[in-house]
Amino acid sequence: MECRPNCGACCIAPSITSNIPKMENGKPAGVRCIQLDENNMCKIFKNPKRPKVCGELKPCKEMCGSNQEEALKYLSELEEATSPRN
Repeated sequence: MECRPNCGACCIAPSITSNIPKMENGKPAGVRCIQLDENNMCKIFKNPKRPKVCGELKPCKEMCGSNQEEALKYLSELEEATSPRN
C-alpha cells in the first residue's frame, strides 16, 4: 500500500520521541510534524536523518482506513492505548 496524498495522519497523530530535523526533541501526539509539506507528504522521506520509527511505519489498510479522518482516529486511539501514562 502507498501513502495516500493529503493524509499525513501518521505524521500528526502519534508522538515521536526521537530527533526530527527542525524538531530536535521530537513531537507530541496530535502535533503536525514540521517535515510535512503542503500536501501532507514527508519532505525527508528518503533522507537518512528521518527518524527510524518513521521508516519502520508502513501504510496498511487497517491503519490508513479509507480517508485521513479514519487514519487519525485509528492512530490517536493507538497512541492513547500505548501511552506510558496508562
